[in-house]
Amino acid sequence: MMSATSAPRLRFQGITKRFGTVTALDEISFDLKAGEIHTLLGENGAGKSTLIKILGGIYQPDQGEIWLDQDQVTLRNVADADRQKIRLIHQELSLAPNLSVAENIFLGREPVSWGILRRRQMNRQAEELIARLELSEISDVTAIVSDLSTAQQQLVEIARALSQEARILILDEPTSSLSEVEVEALFKTLRRLRGQGVGIIYISHRMEEITRLSDRITVLRDGKTVGTAKTEDVDTATLIQWMVGRDIKEHFPRPPYRPGAVALKVTELSNPQVHDISFEVRYGEVLGLSGLIGAGRTELARALFGIDRLQRGTIHIDGKPVQIRSPHDALQQGLVLVPEDRKRQGLVNDQSVAFNITLPWLKDWITGCVFHYEVRDAIVERTISRFGVRLSDAAQPVRDLSGGNQQKVLVGRWMERPPKILILDEPTRGIDVGAREDM
Repeated sequence: MMSATSAPRLRFQGITKRFGTVTALDEISFDLKAGEIHTLLGENGAGKSTLIKILGGIYQPDQGEIWLDQDQVTLRNVADADRQKIRLIHQELSLAPNLSVAENIFLGREPVSWGILRRRQMNRQAEELIARLELSEISDVTAIVSDLSTAQQQLVEIARALSQEARILILDEPTSSLSEVEVEALFKTLRRLRGQGVGIIYISHRMEEITRLSDRITVLRDGKTVGTAKTEDVDTATLIQWMVGRDIKEHFPRPPYRPGAVALKVTELSNPQVHDISFEVRYGEVLGLSGLIGAGRTELARALFGIDRLQRGTIHIDGKPVQIRSPHDALQQGLVLVPEDRKRQGLVNDQSVAFNITLPWLKDWITGCVFHYEVRDAIVERTISRFGVRLSDAAQPVRDLSGGNQQKVLVGRWMERPPKILILDEPTRGIDVGAREDM
């Protein structure tokens, strides 16, 4: 636990960052003590990710000062931050998909002797690290990362960051894909690092996690600091009020349950990832699927959407047997999947918000070689308004939006013509309580 009289390990003073005409950070001041877990809280787009990217050397501030252990520093790039032993775990995965788990953990720091990679030594060190961190879901350090689930890849990100000595550790939504067991193992590691004097900046939208783990909490809204408080001195209602500037309920009213006819029925679905799965879901019903990492939740969604082939079992939609061998088949049957990894599986990151929203509806606004932009713009405007997407312009690349606003685009594009069956895989991953209410 931090000492009340200890000097700050890190101090931001008057940090401002602009992107064109948009002010992302407006004179932010913030400090972090050695041996402290300090949570940054705020809505999507509040400036949290921009602030930590400045600390990670990814962005440079337009004005303001950064102090580390009483010394003013300039973090011109990622290498500068690395030399200062600042470690960052991103919300969005940054792994090399074609390399193994061990190769990703030690990327750029591989054990080499006489120019030869000591692969056996590297694998052994990776196994020891994973055992020490209690990341039991990573069973094979030689596995190729692209073959892992999103949750397992998140654990590899965590292992990579914790494989090096850290003065400051920054975690951006590290538990968004993890099971309760893995969350507890991570918290145990973070408390141990706190006891060793590491300063930890923690970003999460999960209130229960924040109050369990944090020593202090700072709330950002619209690029400005709203308030900082010791965790024991502030309640959840106050934090939400600081975040969104209004009162909202954490527990949303449940609409009347009036299920209709059976929309989807699956019987004994099986492939190498799922075994003998049977269930049905009715119109007007939300069916929840839960389970630990590796239990088959995502794998079942992929199989239903035709990404992974089924070896056995039947699928009925509206009481009729259907064959779904591809995503195109699924869409033709009125079945839509919103995937867990929005950047890799859901969005075309370099394309505009407008392009991503209207991607499923190209036939509605393109006739032959004629582009009916007024139709496209109407679809985009309805989606942005309905889901409260915060952006400067629909022509900007979707990659420039915050994670929560990207998720609104991903879900919202299917609501122009709602499907019969909507499968959502971790739909609130990395989004704040206000965005969840909007969703």
